[in-house]
Amino acid sequence: MAIDRQKIIDTLSNLQWTPDDKGLIEKCNVLITRLPSHFWNGFANRLVHKMPSDLVEAAEYLLYNAAHECGYHTGYGIITSQEWQQVIAPMIDKNEDILHGTYAVLAAWGWADAQVVELVPNQKLIVRAYDYYEADSVKYGHAHRMGAYMIAGISAAFMELVYAGDYDPSGKSIGTFIAKQYKGLECGDPYGEFIVTRAIEH
Repeated sequence: MAIDRQKIIDTLSNLQWTPDDKGLIEKCNVLITRLPSHFWNGFANRLVHKMPSDLVEAAEYLLYNAAHECGYHTGYGIITSQEWQQVIAPMIDKNEDILHGTYAVLAAWGWADAQVVELVPNQKLIVRAYDYYEADSVKYGHAHRMGAYMIAGISAAFMELVYAGDYDPSGKSIGTFIAKQYKGLECGDPYGEFIVTRAIEH
């Protein structure tokens, strides 16, 4: 059975997101926040734009790495959750299907309308995103630098969850794969494009 992307999106989009008495929302084995996207975008933009020019790349790496680490641990929570087992696991025939399933989850939760467009198992992944919260619609075509750190980081993490061995809570597998962004809605491109490859050394 092939991954039915639309069924996953429709099913997960209809989950009830009611917080508990402490205000926490737990779905898909992880804690979810409902902070507006401009909060996260504003944080990233301030961090990058207030840096001296010689530290901008270091700041961008920190944002990417935060997404990478979060994607690894959060991604594991998602693919081991009850919701995943009920909705997505029955559609999975091979490891590669897990990747397609994770991007359907991203779409269902409004993080990104991203899809796998090319995959060389255990080696390379190309993802295209046609909408994502890091590309503020008011700023399409106005950014001077690509800044979809979240999609880049979690794309590398998703490859690690599928191909870098068993999940390790200490995160030793993080860095097995690296992702780079080559196109961005925020820079006026028709989509964001992200290429994930194995790190030369790990």
